[in-house]
Amino acid sequence: MRTPRLGMLLVSLALAACGAPRAPIAPREAPEAAYLRSRELIIPVKGVESDALRDSFGAARSGGRIHQAVDIMAKKGTPVLAADDGYVLRVGRNDLGGKVIYLSDPKKRIVYYYAHLDTQRRGLSEGDRVRRGDRIGTVGYTGNATKDAPHLHFQVFRMGPPKRWWEGAVLDPLPNLLRAGGN
Repeated sequence: MRTPRLGMLLVSLALAACGAPRAPIAPREAPEAAYLRSRELIIPVKGVESDALRDSFGAARSGGRIHQAVDIMAKKGTPVLAADDGYVLRVGRNDLGGKVIYLSDPKKRIVYYYAHLDTQRRGLSEGDRVRRGDRIGTVGYTGNATKDAPHLHFQVFRMGPPKRWWEGAVLDPLPNLLRAGGN
């Protein structure tokens, strides 16, 4: 004796609706976040240890902005280091960040943004290769930073498609920096 397909479908749906509760579906992690975790970053300010870092990622800022970086406090003129091996994408200035440098990781999947610099290493230009620990500038208070709080604004984001570094989603660098310990 054949059971009609429609009847089987209705019974299956009824049983599914009355069955055991479903397990919650874990949000899928972005591949770039997992890739960032695989990178061995150093704290990009010379002499700063991980216990000196404060979590400022997600904090409220003026104008309704949300802080999407880690601020690393240091004296003006303290060397700023490349946190990872990679390439220079841009050396320049902007209103909020002042003197800035954008670097990528070797595979050009992750972008590292260094802002409020007092100086940028002379001769550093787009396309240059950098090594983890290379001096790329010094801590300052350019842009919208205040003179009484010189710091490095260190922001990390995924490379936007197609390799548009200014359009990538922001990633929290603090877990990597805490793992680094120091430089």
